[in-house]
Amino acid sequence: MQTQAVAKLTSKCQATVPEPIRKVLGLEPGDSVAFVVVSAKKGEVLVRKATRIDLEFARAIEGTLATEWLSKHDDQAYRDL
Repeated sequence: MQTQAVAKLTSKCQATVPEPIRKVLGLEPGDSVAFVVVSAKKGEVLVRKATRIDLEFARAIEGTLATEWLSKHDDQAYRDL
């Protein structure tokens, strides 16, 4: 069975995870979620409760994120993502 819900992005591009989705995923306040782009072309994204390995990976790469994709070449290469 598929659970569907819709949320609207705020001016800061934030959204509340709708209550039916929180229930199915077992999300509680303070939990982290992981996003996986399934198909950028179709606009499909998988949302799941983040696991410990997701959080460890994020911590491992966060120091590199401040300097990623800062050149005009990068802007052009990744503009359609």
